[in-house]
Amino acid sequence: MAHRLHQPGFIQRILGKWRLKALLATFAFAMISGVLLYTNMLVKELIERELNTVQFYAGIYDYYIKKPNSDPENFVFLVYSVTPTISFPLILTDEKNQPNLPLQEYSLNVDIDSTLPPEKQMKRMRELVYEMGQTYKPIDIRDNNGVVIQRIFYTNSALIRKLQLLPYVEIIIVGAFVLIGYVAFSYVRRNEESNIWVGMAKEAAHQLGTPLSSILAWIEIMRLNSHDPQSVEETLSEMEDDVTRLNTIANRFSKIGNDPEKSNEDISIIIENVCSYFERRVPHLGKKITLKRDLKQGITVSVNKELFEWVIENLLKNAVQAIEVKNGEIDINTRISTRGKVFIIVTDNGKGMTKQVRRQIFDPGFTTKKRGWGLGLSLSKRIIEEYHEGKIYVKDSAPGKGTTFYIELPTKITT
Repeated sequence: MAHRLHQPGFIQRILGKWRLKALLATFAFAMISGVLLYTNMLVKELIERELNTVQFYAGIYDYYIKKPNSDPENFVFLVYSVTPTISFPLILTDEKNQPNLPLQEYSLNVDIDSTLPPEKQMKRMRELVYEMGQTYKPIDIRDNNGVVIQRIFYTNSALIRKLQLLPYVEIIIVGAFVLIGYVAFSYVRRNEESNIWVGMAKEAAHQLGTPLSSILAWIEIMRLNSHDPQSVEETLSEMEDDVTRLNTIANRFSKIGNDPEKSNEDISIIIENVCSYFERRVPHLGKKITLKRDLKQGITVSVNKELFEWVIENLLKNAVQAIEVKNGEIDINTRISTRGKVFIIVTDNGKGMTKQVRRQIFDPGFTTKKRGWGLGLSLSKRIIEEYHEGKIYVKDSAPGKGTTFYIELPTKITT
């Protein structure tokens, strides 16, 4: 052992492992900090917009109470003009915090079961008034003598509440992956297969990169379009897809090393779902790539859906990284042979591979990229050949002429 400690290579490996741990921790801290800062800034802006809206709403009531001789048509016009812009719960009460009647006319965005008896509806409305009062101080409407005659209670919209929860969901997910990385690195020190486990931990960080980068991009888009409720809702939906994506990645890694459960699935549907998700994310990579597919419907194969999706994603990512031309193109299609085999074919117009690279492309740790860990295709080979009793190989490739990957699987054809 003492002799090993004096070997420069051994010391460098130990230092390298600690640097990787520090890098993983720094990445997690930076990601969490960035998400928290962006989300908090966005939430503050939205809260301020809602406060301005409710103050304007209250100002209309205050003006017409203090000037009862004003044109009532103008009052009605202003109230009905402002109301559609209010997306948060709001309740008007008297000076004693009792909801005004009828309840539906003096509240907005409050979900009360109309089938309940009136006294139960009123009880629920009082509870909401109390809860709103705990969140924000109500806005008082006074008469000309300064006496409070009405109050406006309000609280955050559903959108703001979702945004407030989002950072904590992301912290939990990122924290889980940091823990996985730490456990993996600790295991490396006691295991001869250190290269594989280091690669797995790095692959986990690599897999996290796309959805987390997308989430940060969506947050920025949401901040820029915070004045447009429809755009914000659409962006929030995309963010939820990426959070779901993070959970899917965690499930995939948990299945490696185990015997995953399989079920009969239409692979065309699985491939289309992966392609649709990938198409929306490709622009974030700064490339213009057309993703074409010719998928035969009704091809049923016994697969583990999450792991099979992972294989398709790895092939698509590999194709995208290989494309260096301005107008990239990836073709993916399916077909059935007369021998009852399913073929999934992925072709790109990228830079292609030499014969030497083709022989090593599925080896663990082998990569031709400056940034990468050579685990994607190796894991894909294991998933297809060990878990699904199929084959995956490079059918055709040459420098400057692109690459074609084939996947072969046994099939059941539905009628």
